[in-house]
Amino acid sequence: MNTTTDTTPIATTAAMGATGATGATTATTPRLLVLRYFAALADGDQETIRDCWAEDGSVWYGGDLPISGTWQGRDQVIDGFLRTAFAHFDPAHEVGLQVTNVFDQGEQVLIEWRSWGVGKTGRSYDQRNIAVFIVRDEKIVTMREYADTQHWERALVA
Repeated sequence: MNTTTDTTPIATTAAMGATGATGATTATTPRLLVLRYFAALADGDQETIRDCWAEDGSVWYGGDLPISGTWQGRDQVIDGFLRTAFAHFDPAHEVGLQVTNVFDQGEQVLIEWRSWGVGKTGRSYDQRNIAVFIVRDEKIVTMREYADTQHWERALVA
């Protein structure tokens, strides 16, 4: 099993709709693909975000939040799950993420990160997250994300 601890922020973005320059790199391993995806999220690089997902990819997020449940298909992952999550942040403030740990074994990648921002509620959001990704044919096919859903709700839901 490979592990990495990296406490340097990948990048930050003020809003999901921003455009970044991470699309030029092509991933060759599940680990590199997931790190490429996180860099694209941090940069707001919509093209690379979309390119990282399999057409039939899915996301599961626990709890009883606007982003909870299973989001099936690349369009639902990006235009549903991600757009819904980022819509709760105040675009006037920095929204950032910092990968802190990566573990990979075959097609599975477990990644830990810190994310932060200010909700449209005016409350601060500072969260530690973890997700398990499955990558096949250089595309993300599943992601299961775990986080403090009570914090998410307190900070981001009015």
